[in-house]
Amino acid sequence: MSSQTPSGPNVIRLGGMPLYDPSVQSRAITAENQTGAKGQGGQAMGGRKGLPCNWNLKKDDVYTFAEIDGPGVIRHIWITIPKVEPEKMRNLILRFYWDGQETPSVEAPLTDFFGVCHGRTAPFESEFLSMPEGKGYNCYFPMPFAKKAKLTVCNERGEDAGMFFYQVDYTIGDTVTEETPYFHAQFRRTLNTTLCEDYVILDGVKGKGRFLGANIGLVDRFASTGTWWGEGEVKMYIDGDTDFPTICGTGSEDYACSGWGLGKFDYRQMGAPFIEGKYVSFYRFHVMDPVYFSQDIKVTIQQIGNDGRRDSADPDGPLGEFIKRGEYKKDEPGGNYERVDDMCSTAYWYQTLPTQPFPMLPDKDIRTADLA
Repeated sequence: MSSQTPSGPNVIRLGGMPLYDPSVQSRAITAENQTGAKGQGGQAMGGRKGLPCNWNLKKDDVYTFAEIDGPGVIRHIWITIPKVEPEKMRNLILRFYWDGQETPSVEAPLTDFFGVCHGRTAPFESEFLSMPEGKGYNCYFPMPFAKKAKLTVCNERGEDAGMFFYQVDYTIGDTVTEETPYFHAQFRRTLNTTLCEDYVILDGVKGKGRFLGANIGLVDRFASTGTWWGEGEVKMYIDGDTDFPTICGTGSEDYACSGWGLGKFDYRQMGAPFIEGKYVSFYRFHVMDPVYFSQDIKVTIQQIGNDGRRDSADPDGPLGEFIKRGEYKKDEPGGNYERVDDMCSTAYWYQTLPTQPFPMLPDKDIRTADLA
């Protein structure tokens, strides 16, 4: 084995980390060891599993489940809760803060952050997120911080939420500089997109870093019409792009690296873990195909469907209600048509600080609309 230090070029690594690094120490925060202090875990009830969780996440409570002095890197987050309900999952809001910023760098409902939209859970495994048996929520995004990390969950459902189990695994002593991009995640939902205008997955980013990907959700109100929802292209406007993007795909299911429709599957860097009735949830991560930016980035997706090449829109046909409401538009014969959709997304990216303030998080009524 090489005698070089862990920073040397020939060091042996496992999961991206050296097999051993004397400058880095491993720690974990749980309800029982809320500071992650060395040698202070498992003390409650004489070490016999006395405090496995926050027993009741109360109404309107903002619970700080990890606060860590840096430098360091959060390596893994595990959370589980009982009584999984879409309304509940959409109203437990995660907010993470780096280096004392008042603006959160992560803001998303619980299960949307962990990779499944619509307040749902589903068994899947990806490069960074997984839900074994749909019960445990795991995140492996590396989250560096130089001075401080603060992780919170806010119960915004209007009643007590019950037990909240968690573990945050991290290292301290890591090298983090002003040039280090920090992890960010942002949730959005629009109940009715604007006809012929793309839904915005991410915008307002200032800094340099890397767009890592997104999970994207659709409540397909056209599902009963026998039409296909996913002809919309994903566009990435990088470093000053205006009218046209630098990167543009070929369709929504193509962005998930599938084709000719979208069924349920989960792979390391792409997947669709939840597709039931009108509810669609899919994800894509850019690991081997990195998307770098040096100034700014904007990511959008079109709302374009295909109606089977109907040459004219019949107001009395299956699409009649959408035509009358102005939610369907086709300017010329052919299969593709513009549509109004119910879209949501959680974008993941890394950027240098400071974090720009996010758009206002959709309120409870918007977050929980049509999730039954």
